[in-house]
Amino acid sequence: QVQLVESGGGLVQAGGSLRLSCAASGRSFSSAVMDWLRQAPGKEREFVAGISFSTTYYAGSVKGRFTISRDNAKNTVYLQMNNLKFDDTAVYYCRATQDGEDYWGQGTQVTVSS
Repeated sequence: QVQLVESGGGLVQAGGSLRLSCAASGRSFSSAVMDWLRQAPGKEREFVAGISFSTTYYAGSVKGRFTISRDNAKNTVYLQMNNLKFDDTAVYYCRATQDGEDYWGQGTQVTVSS
């Protein structure tokens, strides 16, 4: 059974940092496109960052502050979030896309206090 489990969320003050992890199990995702998305209350889910092999891409709102990376040996993708802002408050989801299928984690809450 394929499973993605996010962790690392929490409450942080504006300007602070968090590192999210997304650990995959059930199959290897070394060739998958791995994305982080987020959903704030009352808003649609939006793309944050993605990584395909070693190529990374970011939403404009987080570029320069967030860094996505992966450790294929651990089947894990990370999102380092620096200089967090109040508007970064959301539930963050990990998504893996491989062989035409999407797999989602359950999400982890990030709350930034101003």
